[in-house]
Amino acid sequence: MKINDKTFLVTGAGSGIGKEITLALLAKGAKVAAVDMRAETLDELRKTVAHSISSGSSNKADRLTTHVANITDRAAVEKLPKEVIAEQGSIDGIMNVAGIIQPFVKVNDLEFDAIERVMNVNFYGTLNMVKAFLPELLKRPEAHIVNVSSMGGFLPVPGQSVYGASKAAVKLLTEGLYAELKDTNVHVSVVFPGATATNITENSGLKVPAGADTQAQNFPMLPASEAARIIVNGMEKNKLQIFTGKDSNMMNLLYRLSPKFATDLIAKQMKSLLPK
Repeated sequence: MKINDKTFLVTGAGSGIGKEITLALLAKGAKVAAVDMRAETLDELRKTVAHSISSGSSNKADRLTTHVANITDRAAVEKLPKEVIAEQGSIDGIMNVAGIIQPFVKVNDLEFDAIERVMNVNFYGTLNMVKAFLPELLKRPEAHIVNVSSMGGFLPVPGQSVYGASKAAVKLLTEGLYAELKDTNVHVSVVFPGATATNITENSGLKVPAGADTQAQNFPMLPASEAARIIVNGMEKNKLQIFTGKDSNMMNLLYRLSPKFATDLIAKQMKSLLPK
């Protein structure tokens, strides 16, 4: 899909991969409606864009609008298409990046409040956005939906089982949308990020588990900017599945070859992060 002069909405745009995707789209000449539930992170995004070099004949800051919204609030999300179109003139794609993880505990020790919060943000938040914007996307000559799943969406990760379930739901929702929309003007992509350097743990309201620094040293994380580059390039090529990072690609192949071996391998690596 051509990006220049198109308008994209990005959720979770205030930080992490969402912020880097926003910057990458602006650099390629797109207009972006940046959505986040925290006004302060959107303010920081605006400052970052304002200090960047202009792209083409129009300044990046002129092509960015910011929108404070909680994607779990269906009524608020349903108002977004009209708001975005009023400010940007059109909408050609949505990129559902916003997501949270669960506390690093086993299902048996996970409270239902935490379970519902993860499902509401990761799955229902994504679904709310798709349902709100798909009617508008179908009106465009060409459009795109990008939903961010996770490596945990195809590979079970102990201590993140409900998070993985929410991202597996995003995976199948997205692939189902691809099948339903393949004869329309709307392209669909699902993203499987591997380990990426973001602040998702803090944004999820959690403490970094003991031993996480050691794990990070054993498995170097992909910079969020590089993950964003891969995602945007994958969207340009209309890829159905987009894997970011060598770990995501490798574990996808390994899980397909031997699900039990791959699961046992991840379980061994996660053991030190889980409460005894």
